[in-house]
Amino acid sequence: MADYFVICSAGSDVHAKVIADAVLDGLHDGKYVSHVEGLEAARWILIDCFGVVVHIFRPEARDFYSLEKLWGDAPREEFPDGIE
Repeated sequence: MADYFVICSAGSDVHAKVIADAVLDGLHDGKYVSHVEGLEAARWILIDCFGVVVHIFRPEARDFYSLEKLWGDAPREEFPDGIE
């Protein structure tokens, strides 16, 4: 389990890998990362940061797995595109 999920979409496989690299770099080059999955295929990249799990999806994978629906009763914070 995790305390928080971060769910985002990437426009391409390359974009997904760049987002994942930025997250990993921001976490002191992976020092605060427990596990990474899906980096090769880049359709769904999961970065386990202990209490926070980052999900980076290609749009078709995000629609298929619909994590937002599984956790529909959880509090939600949305950020418009381009907001850091």
